[in-house]
Amino acid sequence: MSVSSAPAPTTARRRSTAQARERDGGLAFWLIVPSIVILTLVIGYPVASSLVRSLFGDGIGDVPFVGLDNYASALWGVGATEFWGATGFTYLISAVTIVLETLLGLAMALIMNRAFKGRGILRASVLVPWAIPTAVAAVLWKWSFDPSGIVNALLGQQIVWTGSELPSFVAVVVADTWKTAPFIALLILAGLQVIPEEVYEAAKIDGAGAWQRFWLITMPLVKPALLVAVLFRLLDALRMYDLPWILTGGANGTTTLSILVVQSTLSQLKPGYGGALATITFLLIFLTAFVFVRALGVNAVDAGESGRTARKQKKETTR
Repeated sequence: MSVSSAPAPTTARRRSTAQARERDGGLAFWLIVPSIVILTLVIGYPVASSLVRSLFGDGIGDVPFVGLDNYASALWGVGATEFWGATGFTYLISAVTIVLETLLGLAMALIMNRAFKGRGILRASVLVPWAIPTAVAAVLWKWSFDPSGIVNALLGQQIVWTGSELPSFVAVVVADTWKTAPFIALLILAGLQVIPEEVYEAAKIDGAGAWQRFWLITMPLVKPALLVAVLFRLLDALRMYDLPWILTGGANGTTTLSILVVQSTLSQLKPGYGGALATITFLLIFLTAFVFVRALGVNAVDAGESGRTARKQKKETTR
């Protein structure tokens, strides 16, 4: 008794499949070429130009080649105090605002994920601060933090919010948190909506309380979306410029790295030194993002795999 088997693909069919894949690959390459060219012009050229300019002295016209002197001045030379002060403030304001925005964003996402009357209106209203341009929001908060503004009226105080370091820091934190927390809430909400309701129902049947369901189900399954939101916000916070500049003008210790680059390049007419600062800022942001992804990216993947496994097992159980 012979066992029949499916005929093996012929050589011609294999060759045809390989040629089709080669054609698709060539087409895909030419389709992405315009994007590569645009990105090279928009991103690559300014970065390369800044790097080259940082190797030359300041001035207009025929400037001398100084090598790494501008970098040395920024890191341990005459500009070291100013540079490390701006670096410290940039990372401090990034850490504080990201923590607050993540907590508020998570709370808003949990509320918006519930089914209740008027949920659509609530979602739209929550996103209003994120839709307002940053410069406009900064001007609004500058008016609010004025000594005769609404913030002092509500607090019953006469605080000059941009007159010293701590009030200026608080003003920048409040304005940035109000502006960006809805962005994190939106990304977390997208992660919450893919969690099947059956998982929560099964947990309730097993006797899990609200806190247990949140900590053991919601947080692991929403972790990938949460980490992506934090990463995007981290990259945005490290290059913060317009909000603190409009609120405080970089005074009272609120100078970020981006403000320092602009001041050195334009206000002080030091394009070479400004190019060095811009290159260092780029490297710091790149290294920070790299460390973040290396440290937490694997956890995000593991959390996503765990969520998919849990949903798969639940579907198999309910069949």
